[in-house]
Amino acid sequence: MESSIVLTGNLSFLTLGDILQLIGSNGGTGILRIISKYAPEPGLIYFVKGNIISASNALMEPEKKIGLDAAYSLFGWLEGEFEFSREDVQLRKTITTNRMEIILDGLRMVDEGVVPILGPVSFGKKSDAEKGPTIPIIKGSLVDYMYVVDEEEFYKGQTIVQENSHGSWVWVILEGVVDIIKETSQGPLTMLKIADGAFIGSIGAFLFQSTLRSFTAVAATNVQLGVLDSQRLSNDFAGRSREFRELSLSIDKRLKEVTERSVEISLDKDNIKKFTKDKKLFTIKEDDKRKLFKITQGESSIIRKIKNGYVPLANLGQDDFIGHVPFLDIGHEPDSAAVFASEDFEVSEMDIGSLQEEYKRLPPTLKNMIENVATCISIATSSAVSFQKEKLRKRSKK
Repeated sequence: MESSIVLTGNLSFLTLGDILQLIGSNGGTGILRIISKYAPEPGLIYFVKGNIISASNALMEPEKKIGLDAAYSLFGWLEGEFEFSREDVQLRKTITTNRMEIILDGLRMVDEGVVPILGPVSFGKKSDAEKGPTIPIIKGSLVDYMYVVDEEEFYKGQTIVQENSHGSWVWVILEGVVDIIKETSQGPLTMLKIADGAFIGSIGAFLFQSTLRSFTAVAATNVQLGVLDSQRLSNDFAGRSREFRELSLSIDKRLKEVTERSVEISLDKDNIKKFTKDKKLFTIKEDDKRKLFKITQGESSIIRKIKNGYVPLANLGQDDFIGHVPFLDIGHEPDSAAVFASEDFEVSEMDIGSLQEEYKRLPPTLKNMIENVATCISIATSSAVSFQKEKLRKRSKK
């Protein structure tokens, strides 16, 4: 593959987070160069099939100038130019963290002052009073208006969907920002912020009549929504293979699971012993780490290990999947989380090649919906990890 520059621009127009999402969603392989007048050499981020495998920042100390710390540091380069060249990347993989988690952590580190802003003046960290959770705004791909059958408007503060109500409508956001909220015993908890091109409603919403809504959606700004043709989406989905339909519904279920776990952690109601009861670590062999499996019997739990603790993420059962999904980045097993399984746990290998080809041939709106769910899983996972770290921090102070 010869080197060719396919994307250039200014960081004042596209932030690093936006650039990483754009390259990742297009499955790019190559090198992103970030050029600042305050740095003698460009910062570099290396991609293989949309995944970040390494990064370098010559300004950092030797032991941190290559790898994940270097990637985080580049979020502090707010001024300058960027260019992405499509070329072969032969570097050793030094980063296994998924793309969305890198974006979320990088933004949070800048917000908290952990990552310094590169410029003529250095700024100190924010005080504790200034700190707060950073919830990124999730945007989707360009809207396919062939699926939009009507448009609706909501003013800032209006409720679009109420948790535990019934409904089968699915909307795509044409303009504006929407807060996705879980109702808790301690009040509403904002889990996600979604904007242009993102969807309100799950895959199950257009498959089953009068689905029970698992969240509240509130207009954070004035919002214009497109009502999607549920019958057309249902027909498109029905035309997929059984294996692909099961995978898609399992992805949908996993988002609900991770969201529920995040709420439990935030309320200090999670119980890791109960979560793993009667389950043992299910080891995914090195040769199987790029494979995908369907659960045919038993149950499993997805758990991430962090310093001084664990984060429960999802409970899975028959017809759910575990393993590597090559066309989606959700930040779970096999690289970023472990699988704990019941004694009767059994799996069968799925045909990744066929699934990937089927994914490529999806109608744009259905493909965008699945990608949107995967992005939301990654962000909900990051929220669960942040809640757990904060809980452990508070306990250590007592």
